[in-house]
Amino acid sequence: MSEVLKTIYIEKYDDGIMEGIEDVTILESRVSFYLNGEKVISTMCIPIDQEAHAIGFLMSEGVIGGIADLRSLTLSEDGLSVYVEANINENNLKHLYKEKTLVSGCGGGVTGNTENSVEVAFNTSDFSVAGGKILDSIAKFYKESELYRLTGCVHKAMLLFEDDAEITSEDIGRHNAIDKVAGKSRLEGRDIERAILMVSGRLSSEMVIKAVMHRIPIVVSRTAPTFLGVKVAQTHGTTLIGFARGRKMNIYTHSSRIIAEKA
Repeated sequence: MSEVLKTIYIEKYDDGIMEGIEDVTILESRVSFYLNGEKVISTMCIPIDQEAHAIGFLMSEGVIGGIADLRSLTLSEDGLSVYVEANINENNLKHLYKEKTLVSGCGGGVTGNTENSVEVAFNTSDFSVAGGKILDSIAKFYKESELYRLTGCVHKAMLLFEDDAEITSEDIGRHNAIDKVAGKSRLEGRDIERAILMVSGRLSSEMVIKAVMHRIPIVVSRTAPTFLGVKVAQTHGTTLIGFARGRKMNIYTHSSRIIAEKA
């Protein structure tokens, strides 16, 4: 992580006193994704987990159906270009080019998916989890963000799997963090369809759509969802949980996957 941390000199004002001190900020770079020799998109992000970021993004847009479709994955020497060779869904790629939407998340993200264009089967997963486990996990999730502790300017996403394994990613953009953690999990061969996605920040529609496209059954945040985020989750069979704090949480959709420990 040290390669993305940069020390700068600042003036700190504290109760009428000005003092020059060193502070830590984070590196932001433009990373480009190339698919079968053509540039697809450039995104502003933290230049870590770039290959996973590209795979997670392309799968969340439905351009790549699965890891079995991936032929090769290469990162440029400077870390600013990712080259993907894969079997692709040409219609979804055209849709990405045609229907670019600037998303509400930070970092200037773009998606081709909207609430009306998502074409994926209703999620009928029987995966379930105790409510207490979710609350214990999200409390730990927020405590263990080292980049946020040092810089105060990143979002985090984590996938908690059925065997209690965890995979995490952090980025300046909420959507980037989800793409990265999904891509890492796919590349590691994890069963992402029996996992819980925990995210920092609000659950807007484009965040929920990413989970829907990856077939993740449960999505959790300690902040609020938007109305459209709830609608997308309800329509596609995703369990959406917000305000997960302390020993309480709000389950907005498909609550049957959450087990109440007390009668």
